[in-house]
Amino acid sequence: MSSKDDFVFSKSALMSTKAGKDILKQVLLRERGYKQYNKYKMKYEMEFEDFTKRFLLSLHRRIISDTSPSSTVSQFAEEVGSQDMELESAAKIEDIKNRLSRPEILADRVQRILNSNFVKMTFPVFNALFDGSVAYYKEDLSNELRTSIIDGHIIAIDLSEPMDRIMDKDEDVEYLDDYRLMNPYILDIAREKISQGGDLVLKAFEEGFKDARIGQVIDHKLKIKPESITDEHMIGCYKKYRSIMGTAGRNMALNQTPLNEIYHLGMSKASESVGCGNEMQDSINEGAIKIPSWPLYYSLIANDVRKGFELTLKKSEIYLDEAKLALEFLPEEFELKPFLSFLFLTVNHYNQYWYHDITKRDLFKYFERTIHPLTRKLV
Repeated sequence: MSSKDDFVFSKSALMSTKAGKDILKQVLLRERGYKQYNKYKMKYEMEFEDFTKRFLLSLHRRIISDTSPSSTVSQFAEEVGSQDMELESAAKIEDIKNRLSRPEILADRVQRILNSNFVKMTFPVFNALFDGSVAYYKEDLSNELRTSIIDGHIIAIDLSEPMDRIMDKDEDVEYLDDYRLMNPYILDIAREKISQGGDLVLKAFEEGFKDARIGQVIDHKLKIKPESITDEHMIGCYKKYRSIMGTAGRNMALNQTPLNEIYHLGMSKASESVGCGNEMQDSINEGAIKIPSWPLYYSLIANDVRKGFELTLKKSEIYLDEAKLALEFLPEEFELKPFLSFLFLTVNHYNQYWYHDITKRDLFKYFERTIHPLTRKLV
């Protein structure tokens, strides 16, 4: 889904899945969907560095100018309802502030949280959706507004990375306190940029951010008590995907009917489908079934790890079929309909690739042995 996972879209990887072969066919025939997708991918490669610089400068300016960082961090922790986002003392906060005031240190932390599949895949998608909306409504919008809306939502997605790492404590452990200080400023930047779209756009963002936070909390509780996992819990966990991406989709149309609902449907369901692929990839990387995840839930219900991953792939297809319903609502002349069709095809390949990788390497028995002791029903 990003340059971080380029190998997933190599020719050999594409040849390993049915969806991948369909992608290669579009590439060879230079079909419209591929050409549109490639255009926005190249745009990402050219412009992402400038986005990173804008983000870094805004973040640095806020950190060094804040005269009361202790209050800022406390207010953020209170807003998101998590003591995990707090820092221990004012003296410690001042030390962290001094460290992050050094541009090269802050740049390192920003690069770490931007180096994410979820963050990088959104840049070309948001640009395409915004352009599609402008063409559909025949609007004459400024480049400044376009940049603000797109940047704001990418930055909001960026915020989910350090928050997840703080909650999970399984990545960048030595930098978690730095992230705790950065978080409120990241949210502040996102809000300021998104507000340029008006009250309806900002309201949609605030509601989506709140829902995504609920998903994060459910996810965290299941990590502590995985034996309590249920279908409803997993649906709740996936708020962290569908709320973030669905809201961003809605706002790429400046929350205007009907594209706001069409984009929301397509993006929320496509992101849930990607979530299934991410869980399969994470299980490979971690050497154990991810907690919580659809593979874990289905493995326990079926009492069969192989079946659990097979059903996860099917779940990803169900999500993707729902995402494709969005295409049915778009008029035939909608300029970027082929882009969206091709995007959904890449999601399908991504999920098939990780399932086939697990199957090819026959990791099912290994996952049986390493499943969390509290939830192990397979021995």
